[in-house]
Amino acid sequence: MLFTVIRQNNYQDSINLMLLTNAINEVEGVTKSQIMMGTDANKDILLNVGLLSDEAKSASPNDMVIVVDAESEKIMDGVLSKIESFLADLSVNEAKDQTKEANSWDEALSLMPDANVALFSIPGEYGAPEMETALEKGLHVFSFTDNVSLEDEIRLKKLAHEKGLLMMGPDCGTGIISSIPIAFTNVVKPGNIGIVGASGTGIQEVTAIIDRLGGGCVHAIGTGGRDLNEKVGAITVKDAIVALESHDATDVIVVISKPPAKAVRDEVVDLLQSCQKPVVAIFLGEKPQAHEGNVYLAHTLEETAKIALDLAAGNPVKANYDEAISLETTEVLEPQKTVKGLYSGGTLAAEAGMLISEALELGGLIKKEGYILNTKGYEVLDLGDDMYTQGRPHPMIDPEVRIQKIREYAAEEETGIILLDIVLGYGCHPDMAGALIPVIEEVTQEAKINQRPLHFVASVVGTLQDPQDYNKAVESLKGAGVIVADSNAQAVKMALQLKGIHLTEEDKIILPYDKVLSPLPQVDLKVLDLLHTKPRIINVGLKSFNESIQKYGGESVQFNWRPLAGGNKKMIKLLKAIEKHEASIDAANEEVIGRLKAAQPFLIDVVPAKSVIPELNTDHKTLLHAGPPITFEEMTGPMRGSCIGASLFEGWASNETEALELLASGDVRFIPCHHVHAVGPMGGITSANMPVVVVENRLDQTRAYCTLNEGIGKVLRFGAYSEEVVNRLIWMKDVLGPTLSRAVKLTEEGINLNVIIAKAITMGDEFHQRNIAASLNFLKEVAPYIVQLEMNEQDKRDVIKFLADTDQFFLNIMMATGKSMADSARQLQKGTVVTALTRNGKNFGVRISGMGDEWFTAPVNTPKGLYFTGFSEEDGNPDIGDSAITETVGVGGMAMIAAPGVTRFVGAGGFADALAISNEMSQICVSHNSNFSIPTWDFKGTCLGIDIRKVIATGITPIINTGIAHKKPGLGQVGAGTVRAPLACFEKALEAYAKSLGIDVDSLNSN
Repeated sequence: MLFTVIRQNNYQDSINLMLLTNAINEVEGVTKSQIMMGTDANKDILLNVGLLSDEAKSASPNDMVIVVDAESEKIMDGVLSKIESFLADLSVNEAKDQTKEANSWDEALSLMPDANVALFSIPGEYGAPEMETALEKGLHVFSFTDNVSLEDEIRLKKLAHEKGLLMMGPDCGTGIISSIPIAFTNVVKPGNIGIVGASGTGIQEVTAIIDRLGGGCVHAIGTGGRDLNEKVGAITVKDAIVALESHDATDVIVVISKPPAKAVRDEVVDLLQSCQKPVVAIFLGEKPQAHEGNVYLAHTLEETAKIALDLAAGNPVKANYDEAISLETTEVLEPQKTVKGLYSGGTLAAEAGMLISEALELGGLIKKEGYILNTKGYEVLDLGDDMYTQGRPHPMIDPEVRIQKIREYAAEEETGIILLDIVLGYGCHPDMAGALIPVIEEVTQEAKINQRPLHFVASVVGTLQDPQDYNKAVESLKGAGVIVADSNAQAVKMALQLKGIHLTEEDKIILPYDKVLSPLPQVDLKVLDLLHTKPRIINVGLKSFNESIQKYGGESVQFNWRPLAGGNKKMIKLLKAIEKHEASIDAANEEVIGRLKAAQPFLIDVVPAKSVIPELNTDHKTLLHAGPPITFEEMTGPMRGSCIGASLFEGWASNETEALELLASGDVRFIPCHHVHAVGPMGGITSANMPVVVVENRLDQTRAYCTLNEGIGKVLRFGAYSEEVVNRLIWMKDVLGPTLSRAVKLTEEGINLNVIIAKAITMGDEFHQRNIAASLNFLKEVAPYIVQLEMNEQDKRDVIKFLADTDQFFLNIMMATGKSMADSARQLQKGTVVTALTRNGKNFGVRISGMGDEWFTAPVNTPKGLYFTGFSEEDGNPDIGDSAITETVGVGGMAMIAAPGVTRFVGAGGFADALAISNEMSQICVSHNSNFSIPTWDFKGTCLGIDIRKVIATGITPIINTGIAHKKPGLGQVGAGTVRAPLACFEKALEAYAKSLGIDVDSLNSN
């Protein structure tokens, strides 16, 4: 049975998830499992292994997908427990790490303004746009990330060249910059040798041999395996060669290449001949007969290292670096016995395949289905090939695939020798030799029992400084009967010697190079800075890559990357197109934010709604409602109940039946509150004679209106319409409203709401779910004036007691305040700042500053939270109300950290979760409002200016604190919680805004 769990917005590194998958597959009762992020590429993998469930299909690239094929549902308890433990261990390790972390490029660059390198280890399908961003920001790129298209690689490398930057990669596994080991790399002593390598393990093998023989390297610049492809044209190789020629501390230049295109190879050699420094080059697959001019051509990686060492020491280059191989055994295998190579490194596999093919005249290398060589029973596999690593960790990390292949090959009658590489260094398995030895001993013993000769020959790629123990690896392999060589080339020669074949190298002479040399191009200062200083790296992806950088003197900031726009390729293209207008949009947004910050809201009156809203002062029966436009037929229970209550209050009907008939008849006009400068909580229903607060933003005299808060429980805003509810509304119309109006008019200028808000936020209010402090501060302001009024004393006491008892009274004042702020900013008609968030029980609506009155809607979500006794989530109505105007201006759920007392009530969990939420919300906002500083947030101002670009880019949607109404009319509030705005609203807004900029959105979508 398939069981699926989706962890939304829980991005985890792919390698960690691969290792976690292996651990879960060991759980008893699990047939197979796969844990990965919900990208399209990963869904294809799930499909191929029969684990793509319907739930998994709906996951986003930011969702962690857990699919388990298990015998019973009970097994899932153990599986989920193991997953929690694994992720908890990761969290503990991360907590110990002191690396500074960022969640965006801007944040990363603010933490390290002088950064000069971006190190990528993210999924390839998202790599190119992010690398382009890094290059545009003036950063060299080191791309461990692979699966980038050839077209994108060419484009990125041309862009880097134009900007005077190095594009190292894609698929660049290893690097050394100013003696700092980067990515999957060995720790090599500093020295005077500089390397340019179009591979990973090729660099590792050469640098490790140099180190073990007493030399050192200052740089090893990876270029990726396709740089010498004819279409790429060796852009990075050439730039790196010129850079090393200009680098004073580099005395010898080494070039390592997989089989290159002939024309490109010749261009590179021409460039190398123009260098004044001695050069060693190896083009794997070639068997050079002589050196040429200034370029010493090697046949093997070992020879490459030894020539470089002599040149670095000022010694003459020898005619031959071949050394005699001595084996402890004199056994010669039968002719039918063959050699099998199981390599974790592609370059080492290529070298092995080349040497075996040359010795046995097998016709050269192939590159097909993971094979480097597959002729006459001789097979060399690159287990790092995509076909073996899809959905699995690289074989340098995880021995599982190699263990399977060892068993498979050892069982074949023709197998006489199995070749292995054991790669050490950062990023690799902590003890690969120890992981493979049990299976080596197992199959060797089986072969002895069956009287079959079987030999293992291995080389260990590593140095004495590596985090693993090089000597221990060598000795433990020997202890298990493995023949261990000092290099991969020697290992192949030993394997062939067991077959009675002695592979030797011919002497090389130096031939003159008679072509006309061209002068070398100038090196950009940004490249010289990279080579002359310790790297300052923004690490985008695997956190473990920080370890080697920081330990050996480099600097790094961790960019906790997630797929841009949740992996939505349409939105990614839109964001990139809009990015070209970034300066003007940012300037517009700053102007909008300036208006929001400069707002001067004052409560100036409380009046009947019809006296300030002309649309209610007509003969046509009219009701205002919350959210974007909606018909009565579409309304959910609470809003319908509120309409019934308003009809009874206005005297349009005498009972529920008459009210429903009237409302369904079409004789009542429905208008969104937002269309008439008003807002209404929950159902939002506002009728002509209901009293409303009048808030004036004295920045520009923008006015906004909202009904008075009724208290909690069975109230009109939650859809209740009993006699008690209607009588309260009548009292508010006849007593509360007029009393407050007279009291406010006794003040000199009205009540300054900025002051009340600033005070209350320091006392634990967030102005949506919690308004206790603000309500009491309001009472403190208004009570002295109420006391002065000449009115019925009982009415006076009732008003003061109602205000004292109604903890949420200030909510409605805050809503009108937010509306006055947002409407003032919206008049600018520019930028991407959100100016309204609202919901009507069916749809969620968004407005943005640059698109004026236009609504962008999507189906609304149902809140998650705590329910009153006797109610559950099944009773909850989809989200409803204009009260999200508070979040629009940065309070409410956006300021969760301000109200630790309310976090548990709204389902946030506790202070740490509230802090995390406010930190998350700040990622989608332009600025902070210094008018409302939060003590529990180190006095940081509330978030301000939700930017739809940031919402789309991060996939983070605003969180809203909300009450929960019963879905049936008349039952009122049943709980409180939080709800997320649907992403689709913001996507629609972004698309419309892009069109307003003249961007051909349809063309982008078709590409």
